[in-house]
Amino acid sequence: MAGSELSVDTLKSALHRMMLIRRAEEQVIDLATSFDDLIRGHYHVYIGQEASGVGACMALGPDDYMFTTHRNHGHVIARGGEPSPVIAEIIGRTTGYNKGRGGTFHVIAKHLGVLQTSAIVGGCVPMAAGAAFSIKKRGTDQVSLVFFGDGVLEEGAFHEALNMSSLWKLPLIMMCENNSVLPEGRRQGEYPSSSFAATQLADVAKAMNVETHVVDGGDVREVAGLLTELAHRTRAGEGPFFIESRMTRWPGNRGSFPELIGGPHQMDWTWDPGTADARLQDWLTNSDPVSLLCRSLVEEGAMTREEVEEIDAATRKEAEEAREFALSSPTPSPESAMDYIFA
Repeated sequence: MAGSELSVDTLKSALHRMMLIRRAEEQVIDLATSFDDLIRGHYHVYIGQEASGVGACMALGPDDYMFTTHRNHGHVIARGGEPSPVIAEIIGRTTGYNKGRGGTFHVIAKHLGVLQTSAIVGGCVPMAAGAAFSIKKRGTDQVSLVFFGDGVLEEGAFHEALNMSSLWKLPLIMMCENNSVLPEGRRQGEYPSSSFAATQLADVAKAMNVETHVVDGGDVREVAGLLTELAHRTRAGEGPFFIESRMTRWPGNRGSFPELIGGPHQMDWTWDPGTADARLQDWLTNSDPVSLLCRSLVEEGAMTREEVEEIDAATRKEAEEAREFALSSPTPSPESAMDYIFA
């Protein structure tokens, strides 16, 4: 299924999921900056990468596995997770997906096939390869999909997992989300990653005889089309595959901690990027996956501005309700500290 062939209803659903990630992550930033002790230490958000996660997860079936890294909030919601237990987990409440024991780096949702996350750079890749090995040994037609950033290619664990996956022809899709790309480089051209010496990240996987693809990570249709094709081929025994999903980093992610430049995303910015903070204008015009999809759907006549803004209002409400659910949820009691310990 090519991305251009996605139905209007499917694209509306994708837009809703992308906007929900955006609004939920904005709440996370506010919870971290408006309170002194809700989120202790570092945290990462998925703003600006929504099309990559949503498009990829659209290709997964209910029994497939998904592994993720420190930007797991967005990936879990992209997979179908609800924002209430996601935010509750992030601030350590008992109603979180992991009963508040995982926190921001470990929003695990086993019912969605999210068996584990890892804050260790590269730690998710061998786990995903292990799940793919299990799939092959059991003879099922499941897929193991793993998301990671370009820095993971510096880690030995990645190269070992890549090598074994190629040798054993595992049903694994490696989704490298490279967010260090300038807008013109998302679609063509050669350029370095943030800190890796290879001319193109895809060249590394090619050296291990793994089929590679480069996709515009800001285009949910392109991502969904490619991943749907590769998931089908993976089920037919043709894996593994390596994908470099190229995207341009959200300017609010350029500091040590995420910053909502100009406040939460305003829909006026989508239609007229010049009304936003100067630091956002180029990104909103050329790279923001939410704005790009909104404008294309309106320009194609698939939706009106009013319909887009209705979806935005609905996701704002969902995110606000998720925040209140999380804040009103209890923290784990001291007596429960030893629960769930198995060794």
